[in-house]
Amino acid sequence: MENSQNYHEQENKKNILRMREVLSTLPPFCKQFFRGMENQISARTRLAYAYDIRLFFEFLHETNGIYKKMDIVDFPMSILDEVGREDVEEYMEYLSLYVRDGQEITNDERGKARKLASLRSFYNYFFSNELIGNNPPALVPMPKLHEKEIVRLDPNEVAVLLDQVEDGSKLTKNQLRFHEKTKIRDLALLTLLLGTGIRVSECVGLNIQDVDFDNMGIKVRRKGGYEDVVYFGEEVESALLAYLEERKHIVPLSGHEEALFLSIQDRRITVRAVEKLVKKYASLVTGLKKITPHKLRSTYGTTLYQETGDIYLVADVLGHKDVNTTRKHYAAMQDANKRKAARTVRLREDVNPK
Repeated sequence: MENSQNYHEQENKKNILRMREVLSTLPPFCKQFFRGMENQISARTRLAYAYDIRLFFEFLHETNGIYKKMDIVDFPMSILDEVGREDVEEYMEYLSLYVRDGQEITNDERGKARKLASLRSFYNYFFSNELIGNNPPALVPMPKLHEKEIVRLDPNEVAVLLDQVEDGSKLTKNQLRFHEKTKIRDLALLTLLLGTGIRVSECVGLNIQDVDFDNMGIKVRRKGGYEDVVYFGEEVESALLAYLEERKHIVPLSGHEEALFLSIQDRRITVRAVEKLVKKYASLVTGLKKITPHKLRSTYGTTLYQETGDIYLVADVLGHKDVNTTRKHYAAMQDANKRKAARTVRLREDVNPK
């Protein structure tokens, strides 16, 4: 029988299998690098590195006259020493726009920064182990990242969004047929995301037994694999109880009996399905911003920070291991609080007495 830990273990196994597929398309010497990081980062992160490294080799394959005639899996390690700073700079420019399987793909400054970081780690491994003599990615500066404005819902937008989940008045006739079957589940799911700030991956991994109504908390598996307890309020409690009452009458598919949130097919709901339902409801509300499950998380974090002014509490509740991650996201609000503090503290009753 599936449980919360097994769900995450299964996702981990899928990533390991995908990783093996990607590795089979890379030069054999790459395996050394990925073995070296196996106990340091998750399978999902290793997979992201593998995709990035493969893209770099695909770029070399396309643009290098010598290696164009050779399969990528046959590239020797010496190719790393033949790459210069200019090649890496050309690769960064290439990332702005390239075509894969007939589809145009673009990367913004953050996409480029992540791919350069992957390439730096890759080269650093072989350079520090004295397997190559050059380290050109280290000579290329990281793209300048501009702070992105936090997109979040205002309190009135949250209310309108949840009302639309209950009401469904703007849905099409076809959507309304499904809405009758899913609105209680959808309301519970969105209320939980908005009322706790948990990640969508943490949400879909929840099992029924992870919900503790006595202590008003849920047990989640955080990024990095550790377990944490997140507490919820009365609105979340009411929405979950209503859904669980309905959930009793659903017969899940084998292997999905313990899953808290089920799809129309009576299996554990997926991250993609949650993303689609958030997009569907958000698009119904006139003037609503482009909303994703992560934006619901930002909405919770913003509200919590506005109410408490405690960046450490926000970091703890959101499951950020490093408070600087939280501080970076809520820097503008923190600055506003500092300005408020400057206006609040008075040294004398009247600075300019008459």
